[in-house]
Amino acid sequence: MTTTQPISDDVALRIALATKAIPNITVKDLIEALQTEFDGEISGESLDKITVTQLKRAFGNIYEGDEGEWEGEDADNQDIAAFKEAVRILWGETTTNEQESLSVESYREGDMPNSIRVAVSSNTGERLDGHFGSCHRYLIYQLSADQIKLIDVRSALEADLAEEKNIFRVDLLKDCAIVYVVSIGGPAAAKVIQANIYPMKIEKGGSAREILANLQSAIASSPPPWLAKILGISADKRLKNYGSPILHMINYL
Repeated sequence: MTTTQPISDDVALRIALATKAIPNITVKDLIEALQTEFDGEISGESLDKITVTQLKRAFGNIYEGDEGEWEGEDADNQDIAAFKEAVRILWGETTTNEQESLSVESYREGDMPNSIRVAVSSNTGERLDGHFGSCHRYLIYQLSADQIKLIDVRSALEADLAEEKNIFRVDLLKDCAIVYVVSIGGPAAAKVIQANIYPMKIEKGGSAREILANLQSAIASSPPPWLAKILGISADKRLKNYGSPILHMINYL
């Protein structure tokens, strides 16, 4: 029998709540499935990265060859919404509606003249703390020189089920001019740039609003040419400012 590490109180709570999201399973069932997937050790870090595919596979592994609803095709036909909900809870989200847990403001096109739309790769709260290809969601901000509004929160959970995961994520952000990331791979960055979205990498992450305040300062003072173009500033008025350390586009091409 595989030796397992003790489960922390936080992890135990996540598992107990996630159990309620999937019909006809017990806490013991879910723990066994997770232990199988994670080689006996279940931690907050491992749950933070679990995907729908992994969870379904875990149940398939422990019930393979047994009679019951998780055998073979029945497992594949389980309500995918239940698995997505369980994964959100295992991530530590206690609500399925991120717009309720974050202060999302109403916004209509034209409400904020001379503004741009910016995405932030995030796993928790209003923070930049996500890899482009694995973050849980994207925070969507409308930003001008004097205003920052969080206008949407877009879940990336279903990207795991998409045939082209990076394309799915790019499509989530197609109305954004910039996406902030902690990390991004070369192929993903190429797809982002091809969609006319600028990937901005800040490895240390941080408060989304503090990072965007730096972008605001650049907009208000001397935006580099690529940002000036996004803002609609005419070519003869664009300032040749390449020095701002926060505004270097990731160049993978």
